[in-house]
Amino acid sequence: MPDESQAQKGQPPIWRAALFATCPECGAPGLFEGPARFRERCSACGLDFGRYNVGDGPAAFLTLIVGALLIMLALLLDAAVRPPLWVHVILWVPLTLVAVLYGLRVGKAALLASEHQRQAAEGKLSDDGKP
Repeated sequence: MPDESQAQKGQPPIWRAALFATCPECGAPGLFEGPARFRERCSACGLDFGRYNVGDGPAAFLTLIVGALLIMLALLLDAAVRPPLWVHVILWVPLTLVAVLYGLRVGKAALLASEHQRQAAEGKLSDDGKP
């Protein structure tokens, strides 16, 4: 939950930045340039999105979650209605693509917003040699 200083600065909460793909600094829309690729900078405030290291963590985690949910739904549909194979193909292939792409966008945006709001950076040693 953002504190008052974040709300005054215009920073959206992490969940809003993730669901609506907004800049974690100013809340402007347009976080992504492609289906799941960040823009270089925010067009409104100039925040450099390249300095955040979101990585591939959301992709692996998301694949397991979406895969498990869609397999359960496909098995339930098959047990209840017994549709022909082509119905499964027409239904589950596009649904899988949409769920993975949207989920990946939400996951990556949430991690970027979280890193921004917590001012995450690579670890550095202090002057006395301690982390």
